[in-house]
This record gives sequence, C-alpha cells and structure tokens, in this order.
Amino acid sequence: MTPVVLALVAGAVVGLALGALGGGGSVLTVPALIYLLGFDTAQATTASLVVVASTSATALFAHARAGAVRWRLGALFAAAGALPAVAAGLLSRRVPDAVLTGAFAVVAVVAAVLVLRGRSPGTGPVRPARAAGAGAGVGALTGFLGVGGGFLTVPALVGVLAVPVRSAVGTSLLVITVNAVAAFGSRLGSLAAVDWALVAPFAATALLGAWDGRRLAARVSTALLRRVFASALVAVAGVMAVDALLVHSG
Repeated sequence: MTPVVLALVAGAVVGLALGALGGGGSVLTVPALIYLLGFDTAQATTASLVVVASTSATALFAHARAGAVRWRLGALFAAAGALPAVAAGLLSRRVPDAVLTGAFAVVAVVAAVLVLRGRSPGTGPVRPARAAGAGAGVGALTGFLGVGGGFLTVPALVGVLAVPVRSAVGTSLLVITVNAVAAFGSRLGSLAAVDWALVAPFAATALLGAWDGRRLAARVSTALLRRVFASALVAVAGVMAVDALLVHSG
C-alpha cells in the first residue's frame, strides 16, 4: 500500500475506536504514525494531538445527542488537566524517544487492567477533589505522551469515579478534546517537522469513522467494549515495549 492509503485505513480504525470506546485514538494513532507512516516519536505525538482533538470533538457531538455526556464532571476533569498537560508537553521535549516509548507501553498496560477491573456505578455524587486529582494526572500524561487521554480517562471515570461505562465513553470525549488542544499548544514549535500531507487524510477518515463508532457502541455490550479496549491496549503496549528495548536502546 502507498503511504496515503495506509493513512486512510489507519485513520478509519482510529475513528472507530474513539467513537465506540471514547478512547484508544492516540494509543492507536501514535504507533500507526511511527510504524506505518515512518514518523519519529516526536512527530507522531504532535500529529496525534491534531487527529485526536478533531476526531474527539466530532464523536463528542454524536454522544451528546444521545445524552451520554456528563458535562459538569467532564468539565471539572478537563479543567484540572489542562495546565498539567501543557507543562508535561514542554517537559517531553527533553526526554529521549526510548523513554517516551517505554512509558507509553507501561501506561497502556495499567489502563488495560483498570478497564478490565471496572467498578460498579456509584449512586452518590462524585467528590470534586477526587475528580480533579484524576483529571490532573490524566492531563499530565496527555501532555507527556502526546495522547488525547481517552485510554486513561475511561478507566479513571469507571475505575476511580464509578461512572457507568457508556457515560464514561461520552464524557471522556469532552476531556480528550480539551486536553489534546491544551497539549498541542505546547508543541507549536515542532509543527514544521510533521508531514501534514499524510496527517490530513488520516484525520479525514478518522472523522468519518467516529460517526460509525458511535453507532457500533450502541449495539454491543459493555463487557465486550471493555474486553476489546483492554485487548487493544495490551497489544499496542507489547509492540511499543519491544521497540523501546530493542530498537531505540540499540
């Protein structure tokens, strides 16, 4: 396949993941840009923020129409993570690619465990301090790893704040959009190095896939969503870990 065709196919998969799972876009986008399209880690993490921010905003609209977004909780979560996302984004410029890749793999595994564990939905209001703390942590990792944070936000909403999975999926899209935009602001100096001729078709099919992903989420069980999400995270973590150990460190 040509690079443009690969970009189109990979973008569609990312869009489906974001629309159906409320996350997974960045954790799939970054490896796709690196291993399929030849980006280095710094370029991939910068480009992924553009793809994920635009796709998440599109998917958010679809979930909001279905009433699956907790706006107050999402706003608190996102607001707490905005500044940490910017600060961590600036810090990541000083970190070697091997460290970023390895950290990406570790966080993906932790997120997979949280997704599989789940938690029974809470019956009372969510404590603002807990929500803000979780949001700040996700924001920092968003900026540092160049991810939208959905693959961390969904587990945090479900496993830490006891939000039902379907509401967590919709709410995470609000958090992803805000965090990705904030983190992207700290990477403006690296825009010239990104091949936007490949990022554009990637983002275009991701936007289209997000709409189909929302319809897919309405047709499958919560348990299946968890298993698919966790399996994707573990698979990507394995590839990234091997790359960090054998390629970057070599």
